[in-house]
Amino acid sequence: MTLHQPSVSSNRSQVVPVAEDAPSQTVNESKKSLKYNRNLSWKIASSLAISFKYAWTGLTYAFITQRNFRIHTAIGTVVLGLAIFLHLKPVEISVIGVTIGMVMAMELLNTAIESVVDLTVGQSYHELARIAKDCAAGAVLVSAMSSAIVAVALLFPPLWALIQGSIAN
Repeated sequence: MTLHQPSVSSNRSQVVPVAEDAPSQTVNESKKSLKYNRNLSWKIASSLAISFKYAWTGLTYAFITQRNFRIHTAIGTVVLGLAIFLHLKPVEISVIGVTIGMVMAMELLNTAIESVVDLTVGQSYHELARIAKDCAAGAVLVSAMSSAIVAVALLFPPLWALIQGSIAN
């Protein structure tokens, strides 16, 4: 993504409190006093199609620049193909698909967190930046390990039966 292209996160509205008249306002009155201030946003998506375009740009960026995103995409494709080849039940294929989607989403969040941290600290080292980046990478690792457990649990029994059937013949 280049600097002249807005990011998906730049579409978020900012909520800023409006000055309160009375210090004894209730919670509901306080909520009513909040207004959306979109002046702080760089560019707002003018349509749903533009929002999808920004999302696709983020996916494309991650695929092109992030090795691990490409690895997860390849492994996910192979695993889904194997699940279909082994004639797993639709619900089992769905569970595999959801876990693959969660890993991919975590990888995208990891990329976003790393980019924001790099933007904030620049070329300098900061211990909190390291912690943020390491924790984001850890979240990807946890989701990938969970996904692997699900894939093994669902794919191993029919794959083992296929292998034993091939050996017996």
